[in-house]
Amino acid sequence: MTDAPHTPPPKPAAPAGPPKRSADDIKRDPLVAAAVARVSGAIADAKEFADEITLTIDRDRIAEVARAFKDDGFNYLVDLAGADYSKYPNHAGPRFAISYMLYSFRKNKRVRLRVWVGEDASVPSVTSVWKTANWHERETFDMLGVQFEGHPNLERILMWDGFNGHPLRKDFPIRGIDTGARIYPEVFPEGGGPKAGSTGKDVKDVNIYKGEWKRYGTWPAAQIGGGAAPKAPAPKAAAPAPKPAAAGAAPAAEPAEEEESE
Repeated sequence: MTDAPHTPPPKPAAPAGPPKRSADDIKRDPLVAAAVARVSGAIADAKEFADEITLTIDRDRIAEVARAFKDDGFNYLVDLAGADYSKYPNHAGPRFAISYMLYSFRKNKRVRLRVWVGEDASVPSVTSVWKTANWHERETFDMLGVQFEGHPNLERILMWDGFNGHPLRKDFPIRGIDTGARIYPEVFPEGGGPKAGSTGKDVKDVNIYKGEWKRYGTWPAAQIGGGAAPKAPAPKAAAPAPKPAAAGAAPAAEPAEEEESE
């Protein structure tokens, strides 16, 4: 008689999570309700994920909303960053999303504000609300090309003036672009590197390049930029003198003196 095959008991069902809140419910959350009440018309949408609230803001009113949240205790702008959604599946809205990560020391809580902006549009600067937004907005402009209207000095902060393109855009070549001629014009000739459209393919396909890659300049690094050629290796040091005899050791025999001829 053979035993019947053992069937493991069914796993218990996972406990049901809290019901998903609607956008209106999120706006009434005590964490954001006071600030939202002052600028309710500027809040286009509200979502919640991992216990963090994200509010989508009317782009033209972001500075007004930022001021309302700062007055309500969110006085620390942790970060301001952008994302390029041009290759996101089924995305049909504006190309860029700009997120503002806010923190309240008094509440020990975070809130994210977000605006959508098209490639040819601009976003009002929030430097009048948080001074630290100055560098955050410059970095977003540098990496994505998003313009911030009203910024006191909107210029590149990571790349140099005249750099071709914005490295965090989805159509920027993964292998980079030719920057040698800009940095070391006395060594690197113009051109020779990839850039958007240089492959002859659609701009969305510039990351696939199967042609010959030109390579300029030679090592060692001291010669890059017209530096001096590497120095010749130093001559080898003379052999070290013999160590003195240890205490108690027998003295070495002296060489015999040659007899002087008469």
